[in-house]
Amino acid sequence: MDKKLDHIGIAVRNIEESIEFYTKVLRGSLIDRYRSEAEGVESEIAIIDIDGDRTELLMPTNNTTSPIARFIKQKGKGVHHVAYRVEDLDEARKELEQQGIRTLDWSLRTNKHGRRLIYLNPADTEGTIIEYCDYPDQN
Repeated sequence: MDKKLDHIGIAVRNIEESIEFYTKVLRGSLIDRYRSEAEGVESEIAIIDIDGDRTELLMPTNNTTSPIARFIKQKGKGVHHVAYRVEDLDEARKELEQQGIRTLDWSLRTNKHGRRLIYLNPADTEGTIIEYCDYPDQN
């Protein structure tokens, strides 16, 4: 199945400063900004577009339970995940299973933009957090 880079997620401590850097220095455009208190997300999210490429800035809203907070405590701020767009998330999951790659089933969800997503198990990806996503309403 074909894959295309969809976005890069960046864990940040201060979303205001990060937005300023990405919009002023890198000359990106703030596309959306929202807060998600969903279990397994618990973050404020800013989506930046830089010449057609997307970056998601992720700041934890709960320093106890947010996975972004845990990531920052363990590894520091910086690249959190790389997301690849697939044509059909269900088919991509079957393909991963056939290849012996596990997914984190608890992470399966649809975000406010209609993007369905799931994370691959970092134990099977050389430690990199990889997201697969599709946009079923755009097909």
